[in-house]
Amino acid sequence: MPIKIPSTLPAYEVLSSEGVMVMDEQQASRQDIRPLQIGLLNLMPKKIQTETQFARLIGATPLQIELTLIRMSEHQTKNTAAEHMETFYRTFAEIKDRKFDGLLITGAPIEHLPFEEVTYWDELREIMDWTQTNVHSTFGVCWGGMAMIHHLHGVQKHVLDHKIFGCYRHQNLNPSSPYLRGFSDDFVIPVSRWTEIRQSEIDAAQNLTTLLGSDESGPCLVEDPDHRALYIFNHFEYDSGTLKEEYDRDVEAGNAINVPKNYYPNDDPTKQPQNRWRSHAHLLYGNWINDIYQTTKYNLDEIGTKAG
Repeated sequence: MPIKIPSTLPAYEVLSSEGVMVMDEQQASRQDIRPLQIGLLNLMPKKIQTETQFARLIGATPLQIELTLIRMSEHQTKNTAAEHMETFYRTFAEIKDRKFDGLLITGAPIEHLPFEEVTYWDELREIMDWTQTNVHSTFGVCWGGMAMIHHLHGVQKHVLDHKIFGCYRHQNLNPSSPYLRGFSDDFVIPVSRWTEIRQSEIDAAQNLTTLLGSDESGPCLVEDPDHRALYIFNHFEYDSGTLKEEYDRDVEAGNAINVPKNYYPNDDPTKQPQNRWRSHAHLLYGNWINDIYQTTKYNLDEIGTKAG
């Protein structure tokens, strides 16, 4: 079944052209089922690109998904039209009384800042605490995952002396995990960050399990059952050309940047990059949606209660 999004959202036309099943409010109302309520807290500056990437992945499952786009209440984006934000997004203040089956918290291009210096850190802390009573399962991505594991467990992010940039080989460290059904033993994931989370600090925290990791780029996917959460520090959601866009942007700006590793054929940026992570991206997010479907309550009001 499809993902339910407004027919006027830019992602609707993009996903329809790709063969992803999408539906609008009128179509959804004819189906006698409860769609899963998934929120996307979008902290990225390119809102439309990011919402399309995540909608593509969670909309490829056989379940009906109703996606709610969320933004911080006070922070104003400078890279997306105000009309788009006003039409399609709700502030946290507007949705904080609702319950969700799942919530995605995206990355943000502010990893060089200490968490406490981020302008919306206090509100984000409130949101992360709110997930424990109003969200069945939360998925923190890249900086969003680092923020969650720091807030909930005190695990630090560490600034690197170089950018980890490219497609890095990762290993399946827990093949029996329901989130890794269908995963290969070895695969690549796009990585683009100046910070890292260290495995030794994950091991020192309580009841965290690393599911995916790399000898080169470190831990990638961490499960936190006590908080009904997953944290991923890399970018399965990236489009084929996302790393190229980042590379071309830095080259044009005159910034020192290495060619993204293992991304272009023969590491030649004049050649067309190949997507070698798409299938595993769909597996991971499909497995997450399936686990939510199997474990969430039919009555949304019971999420976060003793019954839920």
